[in-house]
Amino acid sequence: MAISGGWGASLAAIVGGIALGAAGMAGWYSWRGPDKAATEAIVRDYVLNHGEILPEAMKRMQDRQAAASVTRHRSALETPYHAAWAGAANGDVVLVEFFDYACPYCRETNADVERLLSEDPRLKVVWRELPVLGPNSEAAANASLAAARQGRFRQFHERLFALGRPTEATLAQAMAEAGVSAEADPPEARAELARNVELARAMEATGTPTFIVGNQVLQGAVGYDALKAAIAEVRRSRS
Repeated sequence: MAISGGWGASLAAIVGGIALGAAGMAGWYSWRGPDKAATEAIVRDYVLNHGEILPEAMKRMQDRQAAASVTRHRSALETPYHAAWAGAANGDVVLVEFFDYACPYCRETNADVERLLSEDPRLKVVWRELPVLGPNSEAAANASLAAARQGRFRQFHERLFALGRPTEATLAQAMAEAGVSAEADPPEARAELARNVELARAMEATGTPTFIVGNQVLQGAVGYDALKAAIAEVRRSRS
């Protein structure tokens, strides 16, 4: 799933920053003596011969942009839709996951999230539906939102992932086993899905799962260790 084209924009910003830096250096050196063209040539040669600085510069810029975007949208990100959360109600760290029931990587990483919840009594997890893989994804998301409204989200969430890809049959079975009643999709559910799409775009999410931990945006099935490390980093930054 491609939600935004932030990579190209970041690269353009970095190249532009290098150009501005070269111009600034040229101006400084011009005052000191060497001419502008010679200074620009020095800067250009350095960048061409040290191309490894570009990925590092891009990573730093993306991290800063992500942190600013998370801060701006934190309240919306960390406010769950009814019962679509687990763990400590007032957890000192909130892990937000954008997910799709039809995404095999979300199914794979669900065990990592459950392990973190079982080990960490101070953690809060908030799940945000992002059904981008077709009609079955949308049907599963709507059933999941109904489960959240009925206070049965986690039961449904676990059962549907355990049953595999969402189909008419697995959805019906998961709802029955989780004690979820079928409902017409209310306007608030449609608004929630639209809001999640906008939040995912604001985070420059490139697919599911996408995790938000503190000011970090972690893309993909990054695994238990990476999530645990991100949680620990939040706590270290506050100590």
